[in-house]
Amino acid sequence: MSFHELGLSAELLRAVEALGYTQPTPIQQQAIPAVLAGHDVLAGAQTGTGKTAAFVLPTLQRLNQNPTGKRAPRALVLTPTRELAAQIGEDVQNLGRHLPLKHTVIFGGVGINPQIDRLRRGIDLLVATPGRLLDHAGQKTVDLSQVEVLVLDEADRMLDMGFIHDIKRVLALLPKQRQNLLFSATYSDDIRRLADGLLRDPVQVEVARRNTAAETVEQRIYPVDKPRKRELLSHLIHNGGWEQVLVFTRTKHGANRLAEQLDRDGLTAAAIHGNKSQGARTRALEGFKNGNVRVLVATDIAARGIDIDRLPHVVNYELPNVAEDYVHRIGRTGRAGAQGAAVSLVCAEEHSLLTGIQRLLKRELPRETLPGFEPSETAATAPPPQRQKPSSRRSRGLGGAPGRRSGARNRRA
Repeated sequence: MSFHELGLSAELLRAVEALGYTQPTPIQQQAIPAVLAGHDVLAGAQTGTGKTAAFVLPTLQRLNQNPTGKRAPRALVLTPTRELAAQIGEDVQNLGRHLPLKHTVIFGGVGINPQIDRLRRGIDLLVATPGRLLDHAGQKTVDLSQVEVLVLDEADRMLDMGFIHDIKRVLALLPKQRQNLLFSATYSDDIRRLADGLLRDPVQVEVARRNTAAETVEQRIYPVDKPRKRELLSHLIHNGGWEQVLVFTRTKHGANRLAEQLDRDGLTAAAIHGNKSQGARTRALEGFKNGNVRVLVATDIAARGIDIDRLPHVVNYELPNVAEDYVHRIGRTGRAGAQGAAVSLVCAEEHSLLTGIQRLLKRELPRETLPGFEPSETAATAPPPQRQKPSSRRSRGLGGAPGRRSGARNRRA
């Protein structure tokens, strides 16, 4: 199938061709016609499957075909993080370059006045994080009464970050008659409940098995003592000639410390997390994309929105506390059919976390012990995955478990 067969306008096809895309991905093939037909959509797609274009292209076409002259936004895209909001805004700019539509992106961590100025000039499509959108709504600097299309992107992540109450507040400001599109990489029970309350007779699209890791990603476990993780990571990067590596830590402080240590090892590294200013986060990400930064150390939340087509290596320096986050992390590589590698450095204390990940994946991950880095502790070797249903903190309520990622910390993304 070609993009010409999806019913897209000549202007959008020109933009797609200029970006070098010739064939739509599976999520685009299924979602674009459904959105153009006016259906609500529930889409399950891993990152890197082309899901942003799957909702941006048909939404732009619908707005362009039915101009109203209204100065208020007619399409709203809600997304969990600043980086992802900025990436979607860039995609809207590229895909809509030949259309007379205006858009803007609003998120926290930057001044609100320039955003107010852009909103007052009038826009057709708005990309926003929930917290900053509610700031504008409270100041009456945005009018959501004309929204025709609502997109919730990475809805599972928004629930993880405690945004459910903010989402409900936003929904209360929107017209009842509208098209709703919900995109999520994983389908937890909470996502199902959110979809049931939001979507009307939706077309369901799923291009990957539930909660599965990309098949194009080679996964490997390296057992190692916790104090030697940084040394092993440097060894892998140097000896493997890895030129672009995304490394995940659990904490912001850990990300800073590891980036500084890797710099001392002769590897250009930068950290990206929620305590960094937006300018610092943008500079680190740009340096990583253009090759000036070899290793980008990130927390889970900050890494959302990192969109690099051929990122070759992802490293779990520390395993995530929640098994589903492992799928999100390694989905940064192996995108759009490209091959990628995901390496996890696992110490004895992470035995139970590895067990949970393998249970979710329903398979045992291959492991390799490097000479010179043999763990002296009881090896971090989790048993083969069992076939029982995995437990999930997401079953505890729409806001997720209290105490891990509180909405109070992350709400003003």
